[in-house]
Amino acid sequence: MKYDTALLHGNFEGDTNTGATLIPIYQSSAFGQKTAEEIEKIFHNKAPGYAYSRISNPTVASFESRITYLENGLASVAVSSGMAAISVALLNILGAGDEIISKASVFGGTLDFFKDIEKLGIKVHIVEDITKDELEGLVNSKTKAVFAETIGNPKLDVTDIKAAADLIHSYGLPFILDNTTATTYILRGIDLGADIIINSSSKYINGSSNSISGIITDSGNFKWTEEKYPVMGEYLKLGKFAFTAKLRNDTFRNFGCCLSPMNAYFNSLGLETLGLRMDRHCKNALALAEALENKAGIREVNYPMLKSSPYYTKANDILGGKGGGILTLRLYTKERAFAFINSLKYAVNITNIGDTKTLVIHPSSTIYAHSSEAEQAKAGVYDDLIRVSVGIEDIRDLTEDFLSALEYVNEKLPF
Repeated sequence: MKYDTALLHGNFEGDTNTGATLIPIYQSSAFGQKTAEEIEKIFHNKAPGYAYSRISNPTVASFESRITYLENGLASVAVSSGMAAISVALLNILGAGDEIISKASVFGGTLDFFKDIEKLGIKVHIVEDITKDELEGLVNSKTKAVFAETIGNPKLDVTDIKAAADLIHSYGLPFILDNTTATTYILRGIDLGADIIINSSSKYINGSSNSISGIITDSGNFKWTEEKYPVMGEYLKLGKFAFTAKLRNDTFRNFGCCLSPMNAYFNSLGLETLGLRMDRHCKNALALAEALENKAGIREVNYPMLKSSPYYTKANDILGGKGGGILTLRLYTKERAFAFINSLKYAVNITNIGDTKTLVIHPSSTIYAHSSEAEQAKAGVYDDLIRVSVGIEDIRDLTEDFLSALEYVNEKLPF
């Protein structure tokens, strides 16, 4: 199937019992079984079925199956948020004394989570990029994984996934990739060598800012060993299913970060138009970036597919010429940045990305509020920077709105 067909039909047939073209919302906490023997088998994974929605639910399972198909993965586990996805995916393989390596250009909440797990005795090393020079002095017997985002949010640097995967695998480590900003519309990380894919499905997958959720997709390709990953324990006997089996029956199950059936339903609805929306997001973002580039009062416009971008070559080669739906602007001062945000007519001042509407935020004072100035700089965050998640409005309206806001700010607050 081609991409847009797969969004509608990949691992999905609707409700075979009634003929409904959408999966029903199984808004039930628990599921009864006819006999004690049946529910025992379900709890011990010896029979298919559902017992309790914290563990599994038919509406959620349908969403998971569709994402697995799109990612070309082995299995997926949907959770209550993007941060929950990052948290349980990493904690599924980590214990006190372990170490991981992450690119600096990751979401502010991810950096906050790294600080939290350091309190549990897990060391996190931050690097500018995944290169041999960066990793050589850091990888040791305690290193358990390397983490990165496909397109950094909001630095907008591009990870060379295949090169990174080859290097990471040469050390015998798994590559955990957050593909939220790119989605499968731009690339499939598993096809390029990533082992575990994270998506905050609250964003582009959902598309309408109506549901918080996340999803983890396992490629089944990484060879887990008892010597390197003793926390995997009994699940290692399951071979390529080891990671997902431990996640579903241990970490995810016990942390209780389940996705609600209603949110899984909304995500499935959004998924069906992902290709159409991402196409418009990418086109609008490039057009808006080009309209704002080199305008007086703007210190810098950053978008991967701008020819002036330091990431242009990578974006063109790795992302297939699609730069995603996010751009950033720097306006010389925080005061000017705030005034610009407040002057916009169509853009919503909100801490999210991937909505049909254009969204703006001042990252330094919000999603990176708990990061130091040095940490912010490494992540591409500055006091005068605005992140723009470009929506699917008519680009002529967006361009007029942004240029009018710039004209107002230049008049009121000369730079």
